[in-house]
Amino acid sequence: MVEKEMNLEVEDDKKEEIGNAITSEDSPVGIDAKKTHIIIINKLIEIEKRLDKLEKK
Repeated sequence: MVEKEMNLEVEDDKKEEIGNAITSEDSPVGIDAKKTHIIIINKLIEIEKRLDKLEKK
């Protein structure tokens, strides 16, 4: 089995948009961890719903 290499590149405009959304000056690491996790979990839920819909077809 030939494994395909994952493309983990993110376009510069998307990087900036995401970076702006999760930036926090109050955080020692520069991002709002709670907001970041909410975005990730929400996106995973969206993907799960789309997969369920596709599987039902």
